[in-house]
Amino acid sequence: MIDGVRIKFCGLTSLVDANHSDKLGADYLGFILYPKSPRYVALRDFKNFAPNLPQGRKQVAVMVAPKAVELAAARDAGFDRFQLHFPAEIELSRLAEWGDLVGHDRIWLAPRRSPKTAFDLRWLEYGASILIDTYAADKFGGSGQTGNWGEFKALESQSPDHTWVLSGGLSPENIGNALTASGSRFLDINSGVETAPGIKDHAKMNAAILAIHQQRSPAGSTDV
Repeated sequence: MIDGVRIKFCGLTSLVDANHSDKLGADYLGFILYPKSPRYVALRDFKNFAPNLPQGRKQVAVMVAPKAVELAAARDAGFDRFQLHFPAEIELSRLAEWGDLVGHDRIWLAPRRSPKTAFDLRWLEYGASILIDTYAADKFGGSGQTGNWGEFKALESQSPDHTWVLSGGLSPENIGNALTASGSRFLDINSGVETAPGIKDHAKMNAAILAIHQQRSPAGSTDV
């Protein structure tokens, strides 16, 4: 946690980047198990390097509308949390099934909905955490575009008992504004600190942490 802000560095594909995330104080390490993602990590590969991952950091499996057998396999691989993206029209029974498999308290629900589609408050029953990402018609997350930070703030105020995670195009250049406009205290950082999909830029990661510190600290402070 950095100055009261929890951090997940997502789209990790190497131990080097996972270790640097740990060094910077990230609370969560995100691994994308969705084959269509350019940051895809096969579950078998994750199992191979999992024993060498930093201890004490929770590991998040990022999946898209997984089948029960796929989610169970991720659970059995030792993931701590499950960030589950899904289309807005999904049947609620699927969300209930996921909770039965891994526990609602371990799920981060990440609905894909267009700006014209209202947030369905019924989703809140099926996950303790909600991740709000920027909408893209052709993909589930990973657009690199920023979202509606004001809407995030409004949604969080409707259900403060849930944990709300802000995602979408966060970078050293906009993190300060994102924290101010959204009120978020939990950031999911991915493409904004990369040199290429799945390849993290450690200087940008450092700068992202500094941006958080500067926004949360008294004016003029640059200590980390």
